[in-house]
Amino acid sequence: MFDILEDDLTGEQSRSLLALHLAGMHANSPPEAVFALDLSGLTAPGVTVWSAWRDGRIASIGAMKLLGAAQAEVKSMRTHPDFFRMGAAAALLDTIIDAARAKGVTRLSLETGSGPSFEPALALYRRRGFRPGDAFSDYEASEFNQFFHLDL
Repeated sequence: MFDILEDDLTGEQSRSLLALHLAGMHANSPPEAVFALDLSGLTAPGVTVWSAWRDGRIASIGAMKLLGAAQAEVKSMRTHPDFFRMGAAAALLDTIIDAARAKGVTRLSLETGSGPSFEPALALYRRRGFRPGDAFSDYEASEFNQFFHLDL
């Protein structure tokens, strides 16, 4: 079981996991296809960040960015390597889905990449009902990125 908390990203563990996430996105994506939010993007109005904790250690992080009254985007999902395959990301994604519903969001979307490093996240999104679809918001489709949507 994980404790899920709204995170203001001021803690060292949260910032360290965010840095790991950004490094991973840059290492596994073409430069023009990195859309991960940095600290300033994740602390902007309309963005809520949550983290999953176990025994005083951060296990996973994830965020939701509101795109208007009816649509939101899943952002910055990352699990610490020490907590892979333990359910932390699933618990966070469930929290994000519940928060979106509570805010009246009718469509939750996400953009992600392609390749082996993205497969675990893609499997999680599919298990939660996300389906492939068209680009949304300001994104443009490319051979690398993928878009998924969940109608709430």
